[in-house]
Amino acid sequence: MRKTSILIFFIVMVMASACTQKAALHLRIALSSASENYINWIHRSDSTVVLVDLKGLSPDSAIKLLSTCNGIVFTGGEDVVPSRYGKTTDTARCQSNPSRDSLEFVLVRKALKMKLPILGICRGQQLLNVSLGGTLLTDIPTDHPSEVIHRSEDYLHCYHHVKVENGTLLKEICKSDTGWVTSNHHQAVEKLGEDLRVSAYSADGLPEALEWIDPKEKGYFMAVQWHPERMPKENPLSDPLARAFLQASIIYNALR
Repeated sequence: MRKTSILIFFIVMVMASACTQKAALHLRIALSSASENYINWIHRSDSTVVLVDLKGLSPDSAIKLLSTCNGIVFTGGEDVVPSRYGKTTDTARCQSNPSRDSLEFVLVRKALKMKLPILGICRGQQLLNVSLGGTLLTDIPTDHPSEVIHRSEDYLHCYHHVKVENGTLLKEICKSDTGWVTSNHHQAVEKLGEDLRVSAYSADGLPEALEWIDPKEKGYFMAVQWHPERMPKENPLSDPLARAFLQASIIYNALR
């Protein structure tokens, strides 16, 4: 009886592995707005991933394509329109793209409903926080002045330190307490969105990464303020984020 149980367990594990491998071969990842940097970064972890650019599509067309995907990355870009988080009077302090907001807020709602794996980067983190009822600091130098440089003209060399919180998914992924990241933003998370927690901070106390407080009954979710796609693959706060997201997407594909 014991040998039979072991054999059944072995067969189940082999079948599960085969399903996961098959799912990996058919992996489709949506990008809210694609660029060469994001494409190269994801392909650095898995060159076989099919990437689907949703930029500029109508909401209906984008949702239809998103339904064929196994994960979505909300990428960097313009400021979220301040009226989305109750600060209409701050519009003049922002460089926004209302049409992009209109599309991406719809995509966030659809992705959450599908329990699709989600990764947010820079604007993507801010968008996700606002989508879940949070707010943003409109301009860090004015509203939260500090010695930490979050944005500069030489954005490829704008680095600062972050501290990763213990007991978080981010800590589990990157296996590091601290690290250096490159960033390019003048806004930041103010009030947290519903069900979110901060998993990393900059030295001036601004949230640098967000994840679920309790991931049970929810899809994979990770959002970072920095730009991992501009960082070396050896940096623990870069490629491990892509690999963890892709692994979650593989599992989602295998189970759908």
